[in-house]
Amino acid sequence: MGSLRRPGGPDTPLRKRIAMLRRGRADFEALVAEAIRLLPPRFRSRLENVEVVVEEAPTLEDLTLAGIEPGGTLLGLYRGVPRNERSVWQGGMLPDQIVIYRRPLQSLAREHGALVREIRVTLMHEIGHYFGMDEDDLRDVGYE
Repeated sequence: MGSLRRPGGPDTPLRKRIAMLRRGRADFEALVAEAIRLLPPRFRSRLENVEVVVEEAPTLEDLTLAGIEPGGTLLGLYRGVPRNERSVWQGGMLPDQIVIYRRPLQSLAREHGALVREIRVTLMHEIGHYFGMDEDDLRDVGYE
């Protein structure tokens, strides 16, 4: 019996990388949903009035808001009022957003496992901002 060959030759690291970069938005969103599902219960149970969305790439406005120069890399962004800064008078607000940027994350990760890890770290980083942590706090707990 002959061996089965893929069209175009063997699976090389470059072919694997290209295949991962072509991963569709729905597949990426499924990875983000899984990362949310696997959040430690102490975090997941305290997320209120916040939605997690996937966007392709940050806008210039997003980069500016995050303090990143144009052309820099932004993997995620928290848009909202951190829980520790809210007052009882702020009820009925639109949900806060945690944005996960697909293209920068896929460009950063070299393999599927690395992409899953980067999504998780980015999600936890932005959840940290939701809870009022700054960059120094996030660095101290390993999410920077």
